[in-house]
Amino acid sequence: MGLNRTPRTLRNVLLRFQACGVNRQYVGGRRHFLNFVRKSKPVQFGGSTFLNENDLFHPFSESPFTAIKARGEAIRSLAPCPVCPSSHGDHSLAHNTLAAKFECPDCGWPTHCSRDHWEIDEEHAKYCSRLREVNEDEHDLRSGRKLHEFELPGPQAYEEAISFANWDLFWYTRGFPSMDTERSRRHASKLLTYPLTIGSVLHQNSGLTLSNNRVTPEGSRSLAALRTMLHVRPGAPDTEEAGAAKPQMRIFILGARAESSLPPHVWEQFCMLFPSCHFHLYFIGPQVSLPRPPNASSPKPHTSTQPPQVTLQTATLSGEQQQAYIPNVYEPPTPKPIARLKRTRSSLELYGVPSYTVPYTPQLTITGMQANYAEVHAQFQDTFDPYTDVFFLFSPGFGFPSPASVSDDGRPSLQIASPNEWGPVVPALLATRCAIFVTGFSPADVERDIRSLEQAPGVAGEFEWVVTPGENPFGSEKWEVADFDPRVMVKTNWGLWAMRGKGREVRERN
Repeated sequence: MGLNRTPRTLRNVLLRFQACGVNRQYVGGRRHFLNFVRKSKPVQFGGSTFLNENDLFHPFSESPFTAIKARGEAIRSLAPCPVCPSSHGDHSLAHNTLAAKFECPDCGWPTHCSRDHWEIDEEHAKYCSRLREVNEDEHDLRSGRKLHEFELPGPQAYEEAISFANWDLFWYTRGFPSMDTERSRRHASKLLTYPLTIGSVLHQNSGLTLSNNRVTPEGSRSLAALRTMLHVRPGAPDTEEAGAAKPQMRIFILGARAESSLPPHVWEQFCMLFPSCHFHLYFIGPQVSLPRPPNASSPKPHTSTQPPQVTLQTATLSGEQQQAYIPNVYEPPTPKPIARLKRTRSSLELYGVPSYTVPYTPQLTITGMQANYAEVHAQFQDTFDPYTDVFFLFSPGFGFPSPASVSDDGRPSLQIASPNEWGPVVPALLATRCAIFVTGFSPADVERDIRSLEQAPGVAGEFEWVVTPGENPFGSEKWEVADFDPRVMVKTNWGLWAMRGKGREVRERN
């Protein structure tokens, strides 16, 4: 039976679906039943581009999205061909000769200078599948489908326990929508890795215990002090009313970058793990994202000689500004300015640096400061308490060479010893005796940061372990690819370790 034998009403419905392209896009987050007939193409609907789940792969130069095309152009101008140096034997060739202009037909990324070099590169097969995965993930985020994995649950009932064993058990016990695909898992883990890394460490049901040999005896005392303030006494309901007399918990996130641009409702998920606590999050760093002033360009990193003025009006981003792409070369760029909330207020006069404060909910207050922590430490140094204060440093890069300072032998200093980066900061943190939690994006990054502690003045021999280095169960499952070389791939917050200032015993002299 052909279409002509179909009842008139049904035939008209099918023709209308085909004419407007509904069968080529997500409808209510699901595919139409005609999608199995042929592969869909990007369609325009209401000025937006929609992609079907079977049409997520596109070479960067042919992507229907301007931001992905712009990233491809940035990679072509920065990434070298991995075959050229070995084939020519001359590392001083012109940059345009080594540039990765050719897009791999299997992953869609600019990877080599020509098709010939792509064909002879046997190493490319080792990471090609990961690059294709990232390619499809980036297109899926912009596909126009309803992202069910970003539907965050509300408050947790006090009689329901949360498991922090891994992502799957957390999502199940927390009441998240079912993560039916690996792609949904990657999206959700990238969004929640920062708040969940903090929550999984501090919660009483954390996987970090003495039994798994990662928490040291000194670390158990630090965590016990924090958990005493974070939770109510055994048997009492862990509700908002139970925390009326509790002091505010302060979490200092130093060197903040992408985590400072997360929407406040994502950080509210962290607060829901501790219903009886009041939190104040401090994002401090030169690359902290600030609300955009009206009719102004993107904010620039702070200089102490001339701090920019921050106003209070709500700001919006134009479509062209939203599509702008800043390549991620060795140092992550400053995140895009965030839109101001109605209750956002400027804290420039309070802290003396470009800053803002958002009392988002009665349980959560967020403050951002675009400055090096050394500039504002004096305002906090007499108020720290190991029972209520904790530091988190997400991939700080202690062991990377400093771009701004050199050592006595003329070589670049490590950032943990540089006076312009972490040099004066880490000794000041150790003096507070508060726990300092640090993450890394790979095993090599964690090892590099820890080795740098052994030669840093004011740090070597002045700290004790709280949590020994190891894998973070709440690290992002999504691969992050460097624009300067697509072969460099890492996972945000892959590893976790912690330290605190060494205790000094007081002894009576005879």
